[in-house]
Amino acid sequence: MRPTSVSISAVSSTSSWLTVGRIQTAAAISCGMVITGLFTFPFFRVLSSIGQGCLLLCALSYFAHFREVAQRSKWPVYLGFALIFLMHLVAGLNTSAANAKEFWRDILLQLPFVLLPLSFWILPPLLISDLKRLYKLLLGVTTFSAIGSTIYYLLNAEYINELYTHSKIMPTVPDHIRFSLLIVLSIAVGAVMLNRMVLTGWRRAAVLAATIFLAGFLHLLAVRSGLVALYVLAVVAIGYLVKKCAWRKAAFVAALMITLPVASYFVLPTFYNKYHNTKDDASRVEQTRSANNYSLVGRVYSYQTALQVWKDHPLFGVGKADLRDEMSARYREFFPQIDAAHQIQPHNQFLFYLVAFGTLGLAFFVAAFYYPLWWARRRHAPMLVAQYIIVTLSFMVEPTMEGQTGLTFSLFFLLLPLSSVAGCRQERGVRKGRQWRPA
Repeated sequence: MRPTSVSISAVSSTSSWLTVGRIQTAAAISCGMVITGLFTFPFFRVLSSIGQGCLLLCALSYFAHFREVAQRSKWPVYLGFALIFLMHLVAGLNTSAANAKEFWRDILLQLPFVLLPLSFWILPPLLISDLKRLYKLLLGVTTFSAIGSTIYYLLNAEYINELYTHSKIMPTVPDHIRFSLLIVLSIAVGAVMLNRMVLTGWRRAAVLAATIFLAGFLHLLAVRSGLVALYVLAVVAIGYLVKKCAWRKAAFVAALMITLPVASYFVLPTFYNKYHNTKDDASRVEQTRSANNYSLVGRVYSYQTALQVWKDHPLFGVGKADLRDEMSARYREFFPQIDAAHQIQPHNQFLFYLVAFGTLGLAFFVAAFYYPLWWARRRHAPMLVAQYIIVTLSFMVEPTMEGQTGLTFSLFFLLLPLSSVAGCRQERGVRKGRQWRPA
């Protein structure tokens, strides 16, 4: 009987230690690892994946201990993301045997479409305090990385300014496209926090300084996708402020968005060079051979080549694993002037899915991916809306989710606010009027 009593005692001890609060804290730490891992990808590639694994472990522990799914009623919202993974899996039926290895590599890459929604669905929403800390962490690490890039620029200004005349960008962590999107999201975080007046004293001053600095740095970095996302968000913010009759704030944002690009053109050589490089790039679109040297031209021809592939497989596509081979064949057929090294894949996520999964696959993806936005249409969810805008604009010019960093960024920062939108239990110990959830 003694082993049995010891076993019962151990179970009782574990039961008393494993509380909802501790699981939520562990989940918040896991989310922090995911966020930080986006910035450690070059030298600690797996940190973000470890964070996702720990988050799943927290969810399974919660389910095993409490025998419940905390956000059970929101299953349609999370199911859509899991169905996107299923679409990738079913595409294996449309994959040649020669590309089976590439197919399984893609399946491994797309696992966050299952693991992250499952974790957030099982777990209760993060505490307000933890959610605020996570968004502050994002703002902090983005600012820290931007300061590092600024210092590097100041030490190598002449060399970097020259790079911008050749369609190249200063080195950043993470890569410049994903980094520009993280900057825009961080600016949105700062703006929402400042607008809600939830910060006081030095914390408010620090967030204000970081937000202004990041807006300026984004113009120094001069990445087109990030700049477009910033100005579209600014227009949305102005519309929201006008609707709320916050005329002074709307006027301030409008004035800032007019002043910043004008000042950057005359003050920042990178912005100036990028502007003229883009004009020169666009003027060479008719010259097919220019795709070997100019990024914008290369993207245009990637669109044209992709459409040629789609015309032969309009309903179900060619299968994602076979896409590269099919694109190479069409490049050789229609644009032989473009070297093999510059035959890029479709630089548009929607077009990428159209070719890979066909018209039906693209329609399925759009319905599944954007259903949560439709579900939240009557709820106050500024960070969810901001991330959808940023990601959608990114999809227009990049296959954003065809890499680990881009996929994690896109999905995680949709699920983080989505898990906290509406239907959340009131938290004890939070004063009335301070129950704002930064979601």
